[in-house]
Amino acid sequence: MTTTNQFPISPKFVFFLLLVFSFKVGNAQEKPRIAIFSGPTATIQNSYPLITSNKAREQNELSLLTNDEGETMPFDRLYYQKIAAPVTLYIEMFTAHPLESDVKELYGEPDGYVDENGKFRKTRKSPSDKPVLKVELRPEDGLYPLPYMAVQADGKPWDATAAYPGAPFSASRQTFYPNASRIFEEIERNGGNIYGVADYDFYRPAPAGGYTKGLPAEDRTDTGDGDIPPETLGKDFFTYGPYGASQNRMQLAKATNMVQEVMASGEYDGSIWLEGSPSIENTSYWMGLLIDSKAPLVFNAAQRMRGLVSADGDQNIIDGINYISSGVWADENGITRVGSVMIQDQIIFSSREVQKGDARPGGYVTTGGYGGIIGSMGYGPKLTFLPLRKHTHLSEVNFTKIPKTVPGIAVSEAGSIENVEVAVKDAGGKLIPESMPMVSIFKSARWKTEDDGSDDPSGEIDILARINDNLKKYPLAGFVGEGMAPYGSMIAPMDAALELAALHGYPVLKAARGNADGFMNTDPDNLFIEGHNTTSTKGRVLLMACILRYGTYPPAKDPLNPTAKELEAIKAKIKLYQEVFHTH
Repeated sequence: MTTTNQFPISPKFVFFLLLVFSFKVGNAQEKPRIAIFSGPTATIQNSYPLITSNKAREQNELSLLTNDEGETMPFDRLYYQKIAAPVTLYIEMFTAHPLESDVKELYGEPDGYVDENGKFRKTRKSPSDKPVLKVELRPEDGLYPLPYMAVQADGKPWDATAAYPGAPFSASRQTFYPNASRIFEEIERNGGNIYGVADYDFYRPAPAGGYTKGLPAEDRTDTGDGDIPPETLGKDFFTYGPYGASQNRMQLAKATNMVQEVMASGEYDGSIWLEGSPSIENTSYWMGLLIDSKAPLVFNAAQRMRGLVSADGDQNIIDGINYISSGVWADENGITRVGSVMIQDQIIFSSREVQKGDARPGGYVTTGGYGGIIGSMGYGPKLTFLPLRKHTHLSEVNFTKIPKTVPGIAVSEAGSIENVEVAVKDAGGKLIPESMPMVSIFKSARWKTEDDGSDDPSGEIDILARINDNLKKYPLAGFVGEGMAPYGSMIAPMDAALELAALHGYPVLKAARGNADGFMNTDPDNLFIEGHNTTSTKGRVLLMACILRYGTYPPAKDPLNPTAKELEAIKAKIKLYQEVFHTH
């Protein structure tokens, strides 16, 4: 005989359990969503050229690939590709690792055997029969590494990216991917396990690869509406190499508009920007200053293209994803504490201080002499220091704080230099590409002029020519003078020429030479912005942002003979800039 203890359960308790269960289900942890931006000249999105394999050459009776010693290549390079129809393969057992066969007794039975003629049987007929595992590969499986079998239209093999040496761009294939979606698929295929960590949307603000014939909307792998029209090298996409095309200031405005719009949507928990290794240091700082976002901004590059031994880009991307998903960047309210960072070789750099030192893994260094490395990805994401400088949602020059118009410089019909209002945002609140400031860098050096003791600016013809050109073309412009370390001091003629630029109304920044380790003193009595401990290239980026925020100086009516009142007005405007350089 059995007895059952029964405890009455009240309706209120049942309701409570249902409420708790529904709360847990409704608040289940969702994967973060990350925006992936493709930037210009991005080695991290570049791939080894597609070279016709020896299998294809044998099949087409073409000369075989050889190594530097003239010997036939023993193996074909493999490229990720898609199979068009299901295919059955027989994989020889115990070939995945040299020591698999050392513990044969731990393995299950093979699916069958293949004899010397390649015939498959379920049972072994001869000692020479190889035990095999049977597998069916299907198109829906995704990418597989396979020999490259294509040849050119005239039957010749592909020996390089171009159809023939010296071929124009129209007779060449591209090696840069148009967006990062394919890269993410390859990373997952290689065991990156990134699809389980987050969801991704792919954007092309300034990509390195483009659709020269356009692309139908249904074939797009990026986020966007409608067909992609035919794209032009140097206008819509930007590459390096034999068909190099540099991005311009106008493209930076367009890219900034896209990133701001995407990150302001509230749909993303973070973003990753991919760009060429020499230039990403400046873009990362620019976006960290301009993008008004409370989510983290990560920047990744690579020193070696995809397909090379020890290519570093994939791991940098994985680290960027893990950094965002870890939440180490967040304060108690889930808001980023560090703004924009560059993650390279398992190191988390502050975007203000990071600089490329050499084209090798581990080739990034910090500038300014006081920090710049804020964490590590080596044993899981962790921050060790927090930067004090303003960034993203805290920045005084971010997208939201930039006004619709700012004062610029123009020459009146009477020939006088005066301030005019320049629109920097359109009616929709986006940056106007044509209004991006023209900021030039000039470097000082001893033994440069006939008489360093003179303060006559007439010998600085490059600076004077830029002043005149700006007056004709660029109402928003500025100058950066790179002097000696650490104080930014320059030869007297250059000082005088840059002072003349300031009297024309153009903001002038002084920075120290190279990667200086010291801080510049701030002199309230001169006509320069002192760059603190920033480099001239990073200082140029911040100066561009300041001009968008505050505009130019009030110019002297006669720059060669300014009045005391005009000098005071310029110095008052300089204070706005100087405060930003001290805090950003």
